[in-house]
Amino acid sequence: MKDAMKPESEAELSEMVRAASGGLSLRGGGTRGVAFGVGEVLETSGLAGVRLYEPGALTLVAGAGTPFVEVEALLAAERQRLAFEVPDMRGVLGREGVSTLGGVVAVNACGPRRVQVGSARDHLIGVRFVDGAGTVVKSGGRVMKNVTGLDLVKLLAGSHGTLAVISEVSFKLQAVPEVEVTLQAQVPLAEGLGLLRQALGSPFEVSGAAYGRFGALLRIEGMEASVRYRARALRELMGGDWVEVEGKALWATVRDGGGLGEGALWRVSCKPTAAGAVVAALAGVEHEATFDWGGGLIWIAVRGVADGGASVIRQALARVGHATLVRGSAALVFHPEAPGVAALSRALRAKFDPRGILNAGIMG
Repeated sequence: MKDAMKPESEAELSEMVRAASGGLSLRGGGTRGVAFGVGEVLETSGLAGVRLYEPGALTLVAGAGTPFVEVEALLAAERQRLAFEVPDMRGVLGREGVSTLGGVVAVNACGPRRVQVGSARDHLIGVRFVDGAGTVVKSGGRVMKNVTGLDLVKLLAGSHGTLAVISEVSFKLQAVPEVEVTLQAQVPLAEGLGLLRQALGSPFEVSGAAYGRFGALLRIEGMEASVRYRARALRELMGGDWVEVEGKALWATVRDGGGLGEGALWRVSCKPTAAGAVVAALAGVEHEATFDWGGGLIWIAVRGVADGGASVIRQALARVGHATLVRGSAALVFHPEAPGVAALSRALRAKFDPRGILNAGIMG
């Protein structure tokens, strides 16, 4: 097997892309498979290193190949964090490797805290990248008040390497809250999802709302006095037997694919009020589900069905959401795009990558 191309600088990356005679399959840290797309593997792990860290300005700039765990450790020393909770999918996908900042941006990573703080896209303030023609482009800035090019910055997040190869990213940071409290209640599914939606609609700033084999979970973060007041108010609002539990491992389970076992694994986004109906449509299929964001995100593991439950899930999601196959017969299968959206996506890819060489075919 031919070794992957591994540029050590942005200039070298640009030259490799410019000189490519065929498709390039992009790989960050290898946590989601060997690589996306078809063609020669281009690995970005050589573009590593923190370029700028200003704790007082809550700003971080680093190469796209920088391991996420190294960034976490650096920020933790200053009691800061990237608040959007990056999932670790190695367990559910059976992979190794290390998650990189560029990969985090490419998939627009997020976890249970998205309901309060958004995803990676919402914390990204600048990006440098090489497009499909080998041109180096800079968008955004290194400080939060610089809004130049923010739309382009957000466009790259979640593009799965189909528009450009990210070489450097700039993030705004968040201070680690003083206190974090998790409340748990053992209630039936329909009641639990209703309570989660009630909590999310309250003024008490919930930073996590999930339901699974562990029952219903709520998370509140902030200054200690505020957290204690909000936790007490939520108990009074919802009634029932909510107890305070250690939440770190529970939220990691929700974040990393819902803690579900074997089978086709789906990541379903839908209206929270439709979550129960979506899962009810699978009544005749062996499955298990974990609900995040009060049902706005559902992890569903389906077993014993030839198509992994695709036909049933996508029929149930008509007009209320979309589903991505994360683990199954194929490495990654996105929800079919509506004709208008598909045309727009093709036009964007043609603009950024006129030769069609970057992760070709993974997004239609």
